[in-house]
Amino acid sequence: MNVRLDTTVGSLKLTNPVLAASGTFGYGLDLLEFCPPESLGGVVTKGLSPRPRRGNPTPRIVETAAGMINAIGLQNIGVEAFCREALPQLRVRGAVVVVNVFGERMEEYLEVIDRCEAEDGLAGYELNVSCPNVTAGGMEFGHDPVPLERLTAICRAATRRPLWVKLSPNAPDLVATARAAVAGGADALTLINTVRAMAIDADTRRPILANGFGGLSGPAVKPIALRMVWEVHKAVPAVPLVGIGGIETGRDVVEFVLAGASAVQVGTAIFRDPAAPLRIVAELETFCDDHKVARVAELTGGLQWR
Repeated sequence: MNVRLDTTVGSLKLTNPVLAASGTFGYGLDLLEFCPPESLGGVVTKGLSPRPRRGNPTPRIVETAAGMINAIGLQNIGVEAFCREALPQLRVRGAVVVVNVFGERMEEYLEVIDRCEAEDGLAGYELNVSCPNVTAGGMEFGHDPVPLERLTAICRAATRRPLWVKLSPNAPDLVATARAAVAGGADALTLINTVRAMAIDADTRRPILANGFGGLSGPAVKPIALRMVWEVHKAVPAVPLVGIGGIETGRDVVEFVLAGASAVQVGTAIFRDPAAPLRIVAELETFCDDHKVARVAELTGGLQWR
């Protein structure tokens, strides 16, 4: 059976529904020998700010029983260095590139978008309004529907490219923030970001991470992510969703698509297996072939509720 893996997220066409998640694939060129970016549906860049950012002190990553906690603090090379050094190479390779945008103030989000607007070869933007391990920006926008709608509207006015908003599982009311992002003009919603968590060293009686807290990702958050994708899909059924959270197999992708996602992002799995996204694409194709699914997109929102 010839399975069609192509899908769309709003106006953005993807050859397959598997993207590399922000913060796990560098700037799209770090893992070329394992996973060429042009082989994926797309690559979401490490979060970019107007200027280079050092991030949090170490230690800032700790492995957990079913995933990892990170407190990187959005360390990045800055939008200018990305546009000058990484983007030209991605453009030549034909990779679908979505820029993850971060700022401590609304104006900083605009700075990143304005700089990127001068470049060709970008498929769209993903607003990071939900990072749980920075002290300013992120959560302040992602937890309150009012500033979130305003931020989304300001960024929407700055570009004609697809605009995604990455939602926080830590928000008091996820559906309210989803609706606010849509009201502000978001073309799609990405969910979920990491879950606020901590790890303790019983010997030293101190937190393991220098920052104290971080964001939990990996298989541990998958059931939470599936539930949230389903809830948001039911609340705003016309809006495309990109699912994230503990995806490690092709079957995991199918579960997120059934819950309402049009595409997914693979994150933590890449740390253990840099070629994981390619393997997942192959497993997805095999699953569809075995189950007589002609096109992956047919499954979107197909969960049969009891």
